[in-house]
Amino acid sequence: MLVSVLLVLVIAFGGFAVTYLFTDDEPLMWRLAAGNAIGSAIFGTLAFVGSMAAGFNSGTLVACLLVSLVPLIVFRNAPNAKLLKHDFAAAMGKLRGADMRKFGRFAYYAFFVLLFVFFFRRAMIETPLGIFTGGSQNLGDLPFHLGAIFGFTDGNNFPPQNPSFAGARFSYPFISDLLTACFVRLGAVVSDAMFVQNVSWAFSLLVIFERFVFKLTGDRLAARIAPGLLLFSGGLGFLTFFTDFWAQGKSFTNFLSHLPTDYTIGENFRWGNSMVVMFLTQRSILLGMPLTLLALGVLWKAFSTRQERTENSAFSIRNIPTSMFIAGLLAGLLPLIHVHSLAVLFVTGVFLFVLQPQKWKLWIAFAVGVAVIAVPELLWTLAGSASETSKFIGWHWGWNKTETESFLWFWLANTGIFIPMAALGVYLLWKTGARNQDPASAEQTFKKHKAPRHRPKKESTFSTDTVQLLLFYLPFAFLFVISNVAKLAPWEWDNIKVLVYWFVGSIPFAAFAVSRLWRGQTAAKIAAVTCFTVLVLSGALDVWRTVSGQVNYKVFDRDAVVLAERIKQATPPGSLFLNAPTYNTAVVLTGRRSLMRYIGHLSSHGIDYAERESDLKRIYQGGPDAAALLEKYGVDYVLISPEERSSLQVNEPFFMKYPAVAEAGQYRVYKVR
Repeated sequence: MLVSVLLVLVIAFGGFAVTYLFTDDEPLMWRLAAGNAIGSAIFGTLAFVGSMAAGFNSGTLVACLLVSLVPLIVFRNAPNAKLLKHDFAAAMGKLRGADMRKFGRFAYYAFFVLLFVFFFRRAMIETPLGIFTGGSQNLGDLPFHLGAIFGFTDGNNFPPQNPSFAGARFSYPFISDLLTACFVRLGAVVSDAMFVQNVSWAFSLLVIFERFVFKLTGDRLAARIAPGLLLFSGGLGFLTFFTDFWAQGKSFTNFLSHLPTDYTIGENFRWGNSMVVMFLTQRSILLGMPLTLLALGVLWKAFSTRQERTENSAFSIRNIPTSMFIAGLLAGLLPLIHVHSLAVLFVTGVFLFVLQPQKWKLWIAFAVGVAVIAVPELLWTLAGSASETSKFIGWHWGWNKTETESFLWFWLANTGIFIPMAALGVYLLWKTGARNQDPASAEQTFKKHKAPRHRPKKESTFSTDTVQLLLFYLPFAFLFVISNVAKLAPWEWDNIKVLVYWFVGSIPFAAFAVSRLWRGQTAAKIAAVTCFTVLVLSGALDVWRTVSGQVNYKVFDRDAVVLAERIKQATPPGSLFLNAPTYNTAVVLTGRRSLMRYIGHLSSHGIDYAERESDLKRIYQGGPDAAALLEKYGVDYVLISPEERSSLQVNEPFFMKYPAVAEAGQYRVYKVR
């Protein structure tokens, strides 16, 4: 654990320094949080490039660590050093003294830190009985990520091939898993490395998102509320919770400690709580979203800043906006981190360019920065990929609703009152025109901008900032529309990787509405508490179900873990294995490649696996062409375990003519080449 913590701190220092290159008005905590995400992205990319060139070893990784700290030289610049001292002094000033406001701020962050600690501890649980997961939606995702991690640490998977479909380029964004592999190679335990990274990235997301919402709304209370709406997202599932409770006859505390199901994802609900269905399972977005929010914050600053037109608009190296270019470089790291986040930034950039073409220098500087890194990464990813692009795009109405389900009811059931609350937030912004203010003056500003009775109803009270905020929201609204009329991935549900950014872009308005209600009279305060509870209750139930240890799914049994260690000792790192196309084959834990694994993962990545699956079944049947097919694919070893015996027609006598190189319990590995 200590190794992982120290590595996170070292990596974050370099990213912390980078923040001084593109912004000069952020507090120290934000810089530390942003530095963690930036440093992880930079170090992960350096480790990838360095390992491709010099091999994945400790020497390469230490060199990459040192290079990632190079940005610290920015503090040799006097203005940057002065700004650092100012930020540090301001942070220390906030810690001096003790009052309820400071205690409340400390309790707020402490609550989320503890939540992340207990929540992400459930991602991977190692026991004498095997490897378990406490995430209800993590049963297939955990072994997928472990396969990628062990592929780097034990399989020498450079250049990275898809460990689930040998011979194809690993086109899935893998930097988050490569970072875990780097920690393991430098002395950490894989479960500890995943845990520490997940907690640190989640806290970075919390701080960055809170600051992002404050920049947009100017409302500190709304900014505090917003992370709760994201992390405890859900719909009307809590109604099913109360129905289940009344039907089972147990005490409330007993039922709460034995929840029978999730209340945001399942047969009746598809949106899913962000913590349960995304941040625990899809590690890529846990790193990709903080980086995306950093870029969106820079774009918002450029979009909202007034800029006078000048006659001399010539574009030259001397007047390139440096901060926009650097922010673009950071965004350009996203293809290998979370490519859907890059797509969101692309859509946002196009909208902003169209809305404010007079600021073309800013948009071009950002785009050039993105292209410098993103284009080579995308070209590398696409070359040799087995994913078929045609499977990613197609018309599909209503995202994940059934054919008989009403569109409006589907979204109401899945997101509850979130959309009406966001609409209310838009209305309140229009009504008050209030932005960029501290909450202390919020009530005064509300009264100041309140329309007098004699004012014509049609007269708008929009402020310029409010108009800009609503225009800035347009690309997020577009993401909602396009995700509901087309599929953006082979599996329609994966549109959530884009839809979540519509949700993120809408949260500031919903949080603003709750904040404004709270500042009203007693009835309004009750309404605020009620609305917030309804918005987060379903998600909180699912998060509680995970945190309280009610979910325990066995991913690998004890024999699979033992066999994996014996395979590592008995086979070369680059070996190719034949195993059942399942998510939790023991081969996952060895880092060795598989001819194919779980078809659910392959189909969701747009890979045509039909021919290979057919050949795999014929090999296990041990027919006359089995030996020729083994030679065709270059298979080195064949695994026969309870999974193969139950899901395939296995002709074990056929394989007994080959030497057995590893076995444990009902697991046996044969060397066929």
